[in-house]
Amino acid sequence: MSRAPAAAAIAQNRFGLGARDADAAIADPHRWLTDQLDRYDPRPAALRDQPDGRALLLAYGAVRRDATTEAERMTMRQDANQAIQAAYRAAVNARTAAALATPTPFPERLVHFWSNHFALSADKPQVTALAAAFEAEAIRPHLLGRFEDMLVAVAQHPAMLYYLDQDRSIGGDSPAALRAAARMPARRRGLNENLAREILELHTLGVRSGYGQADVTAFAEALTGWSVACAQEDTPGQFLFRAGQHQPGPRTLLGRRYAQPGVAQGRAVLADLAASPATARHVATKLARHFSADTPPPGLVTRLEHAYRDSGGDLPTLYRTLVHAPEPWAVPDRKFKTPWEWLLSSLRATGRQDLGTMQVAALMTQLGQPIWKPGAPAGYDDVAAGWAAPDALLRRVELAPRLVAPIGDRLDPVALARRLLPGLLAPATEQALARAESRASGLALLLVSPEFLRR
Repeated sequence: MSRAPAAAAIAQNRFGLGARDADAAIADPHRWLTDQLDRYDPRPAALRDQPDGRALLLAYGAVRRDATTEAERMTMRQDANQAIQAAYRAAVNARTAAALATPTPFPERLVHFWSNHFALSADKPQVTALAAAFEAEAIRPHLLGRFEDMLVAVAQHPAMLYYLDQDRSIGGDSPAALRAAARMPARRRGLNENLAREILELHTLGVRSGYGQADVTAFAEALTGWSVACAQEDTPGQFLFRAGQHQPGPRTLLGRRYAQPGVAQGRAVLADLAASPATARHVATKLARHFSADTPPPGLVTRLEHAYRDSGGDLPTLYRTLVHAPEPWAVPDRKFKTPWEWLLSSLRATGRQDLGTMQVAALMTQLGQPIWKPGAPAGYDDVAAGWAAPDALLRRVELAPRLVAPIGDRLDPVALARRLLPGLLAPATEQALARAESRASGLALLLVSPEFLRR
């Protein structure tokens, strides 16, 4: 196996989103990747004309306020839901179009990585309306910044606040809670710990990192008041701190006392969590798993952890550490593609630029990985065991002929495979492609070949 062609293929497939037939040859794979960090556009053209998620959100919220009869309420809610679902489908297609057209596939992959790290699930209308905005506003602008800044943007984004019911969380001794208790003693609103728990367990420290239930409760109290402005307020659909819902007083979290007033208390906790050695190790482990192997190499995890701590959580420092580490380049085709990765790489490989009538949201549901809908805050699996089951592979086999149908017999599958996977194509795979009954059949076979299914 030639090392240089294999390195180019790893750069395009493991670090990028899949090779394209029209791509120029890569002379220096490491530089090809790091140069992309300087050219990254957080607002690619494909995403600039999307429906306004907040307008959809406000229309949905207006149903309860404006409907005068039950029949009218049902009609308005149905119309609002249909508009939200149509906007969701358009946003998934736009995300796909951005991935196909991007000149910076390495940063684009990182957008998808962080969106899954800070996962929400678009199972409620409010979250579905804002899912695309969450990625565009909380992830993309902070991709080349500090981890702390992305963490704060995520924690304060209305989509995350709605998803984890943070907008319903009220401090038990807050003015709002005391007033509500006086009016309706039997219906006391109280603390919701969802956001605090997921930030600790999934976004920052990780499981078994030393925090306990008392820390979760203290953090949840620090976050009380973090909410979303409604239609009658100055910034509808935006983050709003409601001082009247904040649990008053200082609190202790992980042995540290926080006496800041109001919104500053939660911000102070987030800053300390972002600076924690446990967070450095948790983030390093997830990056190493994504870019190297399902069982993260300990040496790579350690180097990434040190890079995080030494740089203060500077994300480009972590990305460059990944690119220049030997482990992601050492053994080809170790990472099994998720359905999203497989679909993107298939479309890129076959030269698709225009999605036409393709509805990617429906295809991703068919493949078992609906976009922004993992069903749980942990996000989608990043290991082969989650995606390599026989029934999951059968879905790809069934879809592959549909993906290559627009191409017909224009492309030679063997020649294309050699260009897309230089230095990685096994003789048995090349022979199978050459023996296919037609070029179209050979292309479909290429998309489900062992080499193409991995990155």
